Amino acid sequence: MKRRLFFWEAIGFLLTGAAGVLLHFVYEWSGGSVLAAAFSGVNESTWEHMKLLFVPLFLFSVVQVCLLGRNYPNLPAVRALSTLTGLALIPILFYTYTGILGRDVMWMDIAIFFLADLGAFALDFRLLRQGRCSAGWQQLLGLAVLWGLAFFFVWCTFRPVRLPLWQDPVTGGFGIP
Repeated sequence: MKRRLFFWEAIGFLLTGAAGVLLHFVYEWSGGSVLAAAFSGVNESTWEHMKLLFVPLFLFSVVQVCLLGRNYPNLPAVRALSTLTGLALIPILFYTYTGILGRDVMWMDIAIFFLADLGAFALDFRLLRQGRCSAGWQQLLGLAVLWGLAFFFVWCTFRPVRLPLWQDPVTGGFGIP
């Protein structure tokens, strides 16, 4: 069972990473499609880069719950925690290193994305293996958090918050250009 879980988490890490990289370009490739804007990055803001991690992680979660839900009934709560951790790592690491260097470096931005992806799946693997967060109320809360984040990412694409996390450092704008 542990080996099967490790396989799923490794596949999730790889698929989330690959899909996140592709989603960085989908909006532009689509010619500015509103549908593409809902799930892909529309600008270079930190928030939109967090969306690049969230969307594939969320979609993989749906598949994983459907296929592994019986073996890991704590999956929704654990995935909510690991998703929040991965999402938090992106601004924490980005603003820390850019604050120290005074500028951003593209290879470090890419590395941060993959570290956040790895951090999410590593925590996920550990908590699932240990059977943590298995109460029914925790599963409901986990589902609410994941679906709430999905809604919030889409909402903030079209109605971005006027804070630096949502601001495109290239154009100075917010949301869809």
